[in-house]
Amino acid sequence: MKVLVTGGAGFIGSHLVERLLARGDNVLVLDNINDYYDPAIKRENLSNFEDSPNVKIVEGDILDRAALKTLFDENQFDVVTHLAARAGVRASLEDPILYEEVNCVGTLNMLEAVRRNDIKQFVFASSSSVYGNTKKTPFKENARIDRPVSPYASTKASCELLCYSYHHLYNLSVTALRFFTVYGPRQRPDMAIHKFTKLIDDNMPIPFYGDGTSERDYTYYTDIIDGVVSAIDRDLGFEIINLGESRTIRLSHMVSLIEKNLGKKAIRNILPMQPGDVVKTCASITRAKQLLHYRPSVNVEDGIEKFVEWYKQKNGRGGSKG
Repeated sequence: MKVLVTGGAGFIGSHLVERLLARGDNVLVLDNINDYYDPAIKRENLSNFEDSPNVKIVEGDILDRAALKTLFDENQFDVVTHLAARAGVRASLEDPILYEEVNCVGTLNMLEAVRRNDIKQFVFASSSSVYGNTKKTPFKENARIDRPVSPYASTKASCELLCYSYHHLYNLSVTALRFFTVYGPRQRPDMAIHKFTKLIDDNMPIPFYGDGTSERDYTYYTDIIDGVVSAIDRDLGFEIINLGESRTIRLSHMVSLIEKNLGKKAIRNILPMQPGDVVKTCASITRAKQLLHYRPSVNVEDGIEKFVEWYKQKNGRGGSKG
């Protein structure tokens, strides 16, 4: 199978590429190596597999329609897995137009390229952010998502609508996967678990928003990759599917787990809740279990231990890879 992975130099994307290569697929990685965070991190991610004979890496932008045309003209793909996006809820408040362009127009460009080249399988990375401050938990895929609380969330919801339109009009098989707070080795440095681990390790204050009772459904990257690969392998018509652990962890408990594994106490800089943040996320994974045979196996206690071990090894603090 030949799979195009957009955003393949990123945290989730690079792990997905490694999994696909390990099982014998041919993979083309498309990534623009932007500067949302240090591009050197993304290039290091690529170095984990760039010497494989079954991978091709193309540095390019999903907003460049001419480059996409050339890419698709020169390659035949069985599946397109679209992970590339401008990420980050808070950053989307600073530059909402950029988020709209990259996430919505970029996804539309990908859908058009898939349509023109008669590719029938499209896997799209959506987000739990689309649920906004939904009160009823766990979040089910048929819940209303017309009250997004950040530009980032609204772009992901809009992309899901575009995906359905292309399924309806052109019989494109689309699986939109709503990721719930993914973490693990290679996690973006701006994300909470990575950011807090570094700050605590450096004896610096952590930005502690609210009273610590906000809750997230933290999902270890290997479970997410299991779900994405399963979606790649299945023609489901059109489906929206949650991928999470289906368990909520309070911010205060997450910090305590990092403290335990680092052997250091956090210095908390207490701040108000931030605009765009949601109070709680929790995935219903009934549909994922039924359609993808999804079975998350890494709880947050073990996952944070693995992450901190990786962080220590990466930063010369001892420990071993998780």
